[in-house]
Amino acid sequence: MDILVSDTSVVIDLERAEILDYVFALPYRFVMPDTLYEQELKDYGGERLIAKGLQVRTLTGEQVQEAQRLRTLERRISIHDAHALSLAKAMAAILLSGDAAMRGLAEAEGVRCHGVLWVFDQLGEGQIVQPALLQEALTRLAAHPRCRLPRKEIDLRLVRFG
Repeated sequence: MDILVSDTSVVIDLERAEILDYVFALPYRFVMPDTLYEQELKDYGGERLIAKGLQVRTLTGEQVQEAQRLRTLERRISIHDAHALSLAKAMAAILLSGDAAMRGLAEAEGVRCHGVLWVFDQLGEGQIVQPALLQEALTRLAAHPRCRLPRKEIDLRLVRFG
């Protein structure tokens, strides 16, 4: 079974779209570094996510060193993002991130990386979420003032899900 390691931005976007719970029905293990969980999710429904299947992992000393190295390569990513990338790299996992700098670094490091729209695609292709609900969720996410997803990609999916 493939592993998904997520940064916070994807989890927030899925929560805003009100489809986060469906992610745990995908044929993946959903993993997050402990530092990211503790600092950014624990007090915002973290226990519910663990009950759904989120696995929280503590990085080894080597993985922490790798995160520090990654951060020196790309100063625009947070230490939590560097931890997520280091963990994804160590687990040969797919990284979920909406951050362009993070995605570029992941690609340079040979780590597969996708964003929230890929998650929408997976939910639709796996017939986990009905197209009408995906369309509604994506419309909700796109309407959020902090949405930075490419409008063209949103529109393509809204048509496909419609």
